[in-house]
Amino acid sequence: MKNPYLPYPVRIEEIITETEDRNLKTFKLVFLDPGDEKKFAYVPGQFAELSIAGEGEIPIGIASSPTEKGHVTFTVNKVGRVTRHLHNMKIGDVMGLRGPLGNWYPWEEMEGRNVVIIGGGFAFTTLRSSIVYMLDPENRDKFKDITVVYGARNPGMLLYKEELAAWERRDDINMHITVDATDDPDWKYNTGFVPAITEQKITSAENAIAIVCGPPVMIRFTQPVLERLGFPPERIILSLEMRMKCGIGICGRCNIGDQYVCKDGPVFSLAQLKDMPSEY
Repeated sequence: MKNPYLPYPVRIEEIITETEDRNLKTFKLVFLDPGDEKKFAYVPGQFAELSIAGEGEIPIGIASSPTEKGHVTFTVNKVGRVTRHLHNMKIGDVMGLRGPLGNWYPWEEMEGRNVVIIGGGFAFTTLRSSIVYMLDPENRDKFKDITVVYGARNPGMLLYKEELAAWERRDDINMHITVDATDDPDWKYNTGFVPAITEQKITSAENAIAIVCGPPVMIRFTQPVLERLGFPPERIILSLEMRMKCGIGICGRCNIGDQYVCKDGPVFSLAQLKDMPSEY
């Protein structure tokens, strides 16, 4: 029987500082044993535990897409002991990776539909995985219109800036990038909070599924916007990444009612959440 706590050893191949405050870095990891990459077969929406010997482990959403071979990527916010240590690690250092964990976005249900992606701040990681997955030449025909609303506090806090610009230039994805506020005279995108931009840019819920991942306050105010647009609760999909803990539902710190976010989630439909205590 496989030990669920045993991580795969991985090497840091690349580190990218994403934001102007330098608190968000993307780590590209490579498996020391190439055979472990096949064992770590994941689906967009899942997460994993990053571990550092003597420091601990943290649950982080997977930012890479399974269509990107040879590595797995995580974007990590520097907020605690493990993440501070990780931010000080160097290219070539070895650490642990446990997973993949949790469920994933409902890809079979999304095929043949319009897909609306709504994200805010640091929580855009699994949405980046999803966008790359859908735009892959082998997958793009499976989905109809893809529309993205992504916001951050200011331009310097946006993740994946080069990819955002590349997606903006494509004609098979509708990008609506926004910031809460900016004094940058060259800013050419939207200014305003994500729920308000969603209300402006998303005009129809017909044959569409919405995936939402972001800070709790963004989710709270975006949810009624989508309902007013006509999205039924079954087609509003949310990821409760803020509640992830041990990854396997053993520590008992991720439960909402009788559901364990690490094991039964982190992806839930709004219809499911309406049947759970409103603790998310």
